[in-house]
Amino acid sequence: MRSSLVYGTTVATVGHMYDSVEHLPAADHPELLAATVTGRAAELPSAVVFSIDPEIADTGALCEAFGEGLETCANCVIVKGKRGGVEKYVACLVLATTRVDVNKVVRKKLDVRKASFALMDEAVSMSGMEYGGITPVGLPAEWPIWIDPRVAEAEALCIGSGLRSSKLIVSGADLVSLPGAEVVEGVGELRSAGVDVPPL
Repeated sequence: MRSSLVYGTTVATVGHMYDSVEHLPAADHPELLAATVTGRAAELPSAVVFSIDPEIADTGALCEAFGEGLETCANCVIVKGKRGGVEKYVACLVLATTRVDVNKVVRKKLDVRKASFALMDEAVSMSGMEYGGITPVGLPAEWPIWIDPRVAEAEALCIGSGLRSSKLIVSGADLVSLPGAEVVEGVGELRSAGVDVPPL
């Protein structure tokens, strides 16, 4: 886990990821988190939060603005499946250098006939979070969270806070410890050249 050093109220993450802005303990700063995330922040003991311009909330823009590689971010993608009129949802957490394998791994494990990315309005309304800020913390309790092994093994990653105006840095170990979380081999597959990176 990426350890944290506390100086007053500011937290400096070892490794200096996104360190040109102030890092603060996430559990102590609910004003920087979505309402659905605030009550669950304690589930991520390593989490620090930092403010950003909402205009750079999408993964590619964020990494470009801070001079960080895509491998420093994990995207939380909501997938919807359907079989026999029954709808199922799952949150998939993968590195920004990969994409969710919806048609093979997710569809089969979710045991549905058809699976696809949830529509933006649907993902926002059901999660209570802003598009570009969706995070695995604070999602509906009945949604499983499937985590790519590369995310689970990461020392630290940048993820959404539920808002476009801030981001979290958290350890892979903490993400795996979330209620409903499971490490799923193959849920993330490497991107082909020229494929766009989705919002974080």
